[in-house]
Amino acid sequence: MSISRRDFLKTGLAAGAALAVAAPVESFAKSGKSIKFKKKAKRVLVIAFDGIRVDGLAQANTPNIDSLIKNGAASMATRDVMPSITLPNFTSIFTGAGPEVHGVDTNSWKLDKIKLPAVETDADGYFPSVFKVLKEGVPGIKTAYFWNWKQLINSINKKYLDKTLYAQDDAYIPLYEEAFNFLKENRDTPTMTFLYTVHTDHTGHKHSWMSPEYIKSIEEGDEQIGILFDRLRKENLFEDMHIMFISDHGGIKKGHGGVSPEEMIVPWIIQGPGIKTGFTIEEPNNTVNTASTILHLFGVEQPLCWTGEVPYSIFK
Repeated sequence: MSISRRDFLKTGLAAGAALAVAAPVESFAKSGKSIKFKKKAKRVLVIAFDGIRVDGLAQANTPNIDSLIKNGAASMATRDVMPSITLPNFTSIFTGAGPEVHGVDTNSWKLDKIKLPAVETDADGYFPSVFKVLKEGVPGIKTAYFWNWKQLINSINKKYLDKTLYAQDDAYIPLYEEAFNFLKENRDTPTMTFLYTVHTDHTGHKHSWMSPEYIKSIEEGDEQIGILFDRLRKENLFEDMHIMFISDHGGIKKGHGGVSPEEMIVPWIIQGPGIKTGFTIEEPNNTVNTASTILHLFGVEQPLCWTGEVPYSIFK
């Protein structure tokens, strides 16, 4: 059963705060069961560019991301979580809860250096991610995680990932190649694929957000999205796929981490079967809703310890 943020904050956090240490808890696994959904997803692909400002995306020439907006539902007013830095935000994206719940509050977070215990953990000490819940709720599903910022994997229990690839030095073309191969090899199996690149964020840090170099980095990433989409179409893997384009935070000047709109508001886009086309999401949206939406697509109930909510307006 899904639980709203306001109800969770009244109950779950009060109980969690009373724990000096978070002991392994498996109650969330009980809620990883199938629920009724008229069009369960066959495959979900989440594409993430790090550090994307809404106005930066609007200024860039991005025909492939634009096609997702045209043929899907999009919010250009989605809030990320505080602090507006990468690891807390991507942890929130894939665990359906904020740092106050999962405890990941810095980019240097590691499992053996926890300051704030998560309100629930698996047997290995990790807060439950969408990958864990899917592996337990969708028979035979294959999961993949492709990334090029080393610390990004630190808060995710890798034993629930079937395929991983880390690329050094901001390389991301090999990740797109690997994602295509993974989807092709598992064409007859439900799949959840995460495809991430940090090159946009690093360009912002080096040249400043909204600089010509930053805008160009977004455009270069969009080119690779187009190549991937074309290959998926040729393999008849595109039309029945749910595709999300997300980001973790924006940036201002050469940094981020604050609470300005430029840092705290990001694009959130989804396209696929059962999703409205050309639809602007008007309801308040937060990046923690990403994992909740993914579970809903696969027809799986979210853990009680999550606080994310599905933006139901996106569905036809």
